[in-house]
Amino acid sequence: MDTASPALSAAGLLQVMFSLGAVLLAIFALAWLARRVPGLRAAGGLLQVRGGVQVGPRERVVLLQAGDQWLLIGVASGSVRTLQVLDRVPAEWNTAAPAAVSPKFAKTLAQLLHKTPPQ
Repeated sequence: MDTASPALSAAGLLQVMFSLGAVLLAIFALAWLARRVPGLRAAGGLLQVRGGVQVGPRERVVLLQAGDQWLLIGVASGSVRTLQVLDRVPAEWNTAAPAAVSPKFAKTLAQLLHKTPPQ
């Protein structure tokens, strides 16, 4: 007497593979959607990226808001450095959502890096 369970039929195996593919596809679709739709991300975090600019092929300057402080950091391949820590920022920077980069950004960035007084 053989007590082994019956082998899975081809139709059953196909159904299991289709179900697994559907679940994996749903996971990847939701991950893609979460990255593309800003409202789905966790809001109100303590650390927010407020802006950034590419300054070289692998170098970037990023403006972060951490609570009440603003950090200007330089990111390069293999290193992250704090360029400037700001306790107070201009009122036009402190908006609810990051705005498009204005032409004044380059001038303000140069002033902060070279510590020249505003004109």
